Amino acid sequence: MSVSRSKRRLALVAVAALASVGLAACSPDTVGDGSGSGEGSSTRGGDGVSQAGSGNDTQEAAEVVKPVLSANVSRGQSGVPVSTLVSVAVEDGSLSSVKVTSTAGQVAGSMSSDGVSWTAKERLEPATTYTVTAVAKGAQEGSQTRRKTTFTTQDLSLSEQTYASIAPLQGETVGVGMPVIVTFDIPVRNKAEFEKHMSVTSSPQQTGAWHWLSDTEAHWRPKTYWKSGTEVAVDVDVNGVDAGNGIYGQMDRDIDFTIGDANIYKVNAQTHQMKVLSNGKLLRTIPITTGKAGFTTRSGTKVIIEKFESKRMNSETVGITGSEAYDIDNVQYAMRLTYSGEFIHAAPWSVGSQGNANVSHGCTGMSTEQARWLYGISKRGDVVEYTGTDRPMTFTNGYGDWNKPFAQYAKGSAL
Repeated sequence: MSVSRSKRRLALVAVAALASVGLAACSPDTVGDGSGSGEGSSTRGGDGVSQAGSGNDTQEAAEVVKPVLSANVSRGQSGVPVSTLVSVAVEDGSLSSVKVTSTAGQVAGSMSSDGVSWTAKERLEPATTYTVTAVAKGAQEGSQTRRKTTFTTQDLSLSEQTYASIAPLQGETVGVGMPVIVTFDIPVRNKAEFEKHMSVTSSPQQTGAWHWLSDTEAHWRPKTYWKSGTEVAVDVDVNGVDAGNGIYGQMDRDIDFTIGDANIYKVNAQTHQMKVLSNGKLLRTIPITTGKAGFTTRSGTKVIIEKFESKRMNSETVGITGSEAYDIDNVQYAMRLTYSGEFIHAAPWSVGSQGNANVSHGCTGMSTEQARWLYGISKRGDVVEYTGTDRPMTFTNGYGDWNKPFAQYAKGSAL
């Protein structure tokens, strides 16, 4: 063998040996079993296969299987939809902890019973950077994987978000006829998805249903009038929910209110009387006047919408002009029943007709003393049931929710 060939062969052997050492050092998935130094623990036969050294009690290195973490968001991702519910999963192990945080705080979530997945309970805020930190442990002692992922959500303008307003107000005490009213400032196309995140609960519990009046307004009412004393909680948890047409819910809304005394006023336009009942007890029968011919008061179930100790009433605002026009600056103890302008109020100018004739433009008038008393015991949501005319109350003219049978009302749900 020549000297040059001998040097070349030695060099090749040295390179192979170094390569073998480098792979072993860089591999994260193999470790020794600790039974010895490894030197002389095996010999290489003529076929190149590792064999146990004669008389040595050694074992091959055991492979450590590390858990593998995955998420539905990726590192550095931008424009993540705010409707995303962040989720984390693990293979070959179980989750020790998962945290999703931003400058707004920590996102709540829940772990599956088997410990292999975690899902957020809350959707995301627009134009916000989030960090997902997950730790998982494997079956083997000391086997652990930690993953940290940072991502940013889509930016949304106010015109791309819809905000919910709720009636009644937080802490308000209302009457037994008060519906829950949710109004959105930008139309909701995906009503079914939104309704899944809108709930009304009460104590005592009462069956009820949602009814969408339009793309911007949804009502909820119980099957029958609320029970006096009921405590009600409304949760409109639509933050980040996809409303359709590129719109998303803006901010969750939660309010609580109470049902007060069961005030139900029964007006008969034929007898010109109002019976005032509270919690089933007749308190008074009040002489009244209702709408004259051409201005007939609507029959049906109405609910007090708002109260004014003093209100200016101008007929032009409801389309009454000409010889029937009026503009009264100080109508006392006025309580609105319809959007179109029907009120209960003091009408000292018609006391002579109250109890025997209908002379108003559709409102229910009574003496100032009777109106003051009634105003004092009344609240938003109290019920006024009208009979005696051939003009029906319309469903959307005020809180007209009680003018549909419940089975028909419930068909207005999006679910």
